[in-house]
Amino acid sequence: MPRPKLTPRRRGCPASPPPPRPWARRRRPGHGALQEIRRYQSSTCLLLRPGPFACLVQELCLLFTRGVDYHWQRMALLALQEAAEAFLVRLLEDGYLCSLHARRVTLFPKDLQLARCLRGLEQGGI
Repeated sequence: MPRPKLTPRRRGCPASPPPPRPWARRRRPGHGALQEIRRYQSSTCLLLRPGPFACLVQELCLLFTRGVDYHWQRMALLALQEAAEAFLVRLLEDGYLCSLHARRVTLFPKDLQLARCLRGLEQGGI
C-alpha cells in the first residue's frame, strides 16, 4: 500500500495550531467515583460477567469433585452468582467500615481480614 505524501514544512514556519475544542469541565477529586457508586447502587444488574463466572464455577467443581464433570443449569449459575456478589459486597462494606474506624479512607487487606474475623469466617474458606 503506498504511503501518503507529507507536505514539507518550511523551517521558519510553526506548525498549525490544533483546532479549538471546548474545555472539559474539571470535577473535584472523588466526584467520578461517587457518581459510579450511585450508578451501581441504583442498578440491579450483576457486576461480574456470567461467562467468566461460569468458567470459575466449573473449575472449582472439577477441583472439589476429583475430576467428575457436572453440567450446570443457567438458573443455578445465576443464583450462585447472585449469592456470591451479595456476599462480596457485604464483606467489602464491612471492610470499609473497619478502615473508617481506623481513620483511613483506603481499604487495606487487613481491613477485610478483620471483617472476616469479626464475622466468624475462617481465613482458609469463603
